[in-house]
Amino acid sequence: MTTDDTSPKTKFGFQLVMLTRRWRKAIHTELAASGLTDATWAPLVHLDAERDGLSQTALADRLALDSSTVVRLIDLLAERELIERQVDPDDRRARRLVLTDKGDVEVARIKHHLAEFEAELLKDLTDDEVRDVIRVLEKISTALDISQETRG
Repeated sequence: MTTDDTSPKTKFGFQLVMLTRRWRKAIHTELAASGLTDATWAPLVHLDAERDGLSQTALADRLALDSSTVVRLIDLLAERELIERQVDPDDRRARRLVLTDKGDVEVARIKHHLAEFEAELLKDLTDDEVRDVIRVLEKISTALDISQETRG
């Protein structure tokens, strides 16, 4: 079976992966210049998105890291008083990770810095173009979810 190397759908996955890597590297470099590492800012942003907190396992999944790496990361962030472990109200044996007040301040700083940098990267796109890209990415995300469910 041959593939049509000129087809946009054939080129899409590779382009997306390469862009994602470059985007992540650019953000990492930008935030590192202001003293933020991927290991510290990414978990804080994920915890900010889930105000009720996340389990260690859920955070590891979102960061695409193994549990042992996440344990060290959680310890570091807790030591810096950016997060804390709280008893899960649904399962008293479990702990949820939540931001502290100090963590909230740090996330606000991260988000501000990210917003400025991303605005610079996207300055040549209209808001409608960005909305279109987001809409397409959401459709692809849904297709991935369905694919994973059916292949289970």
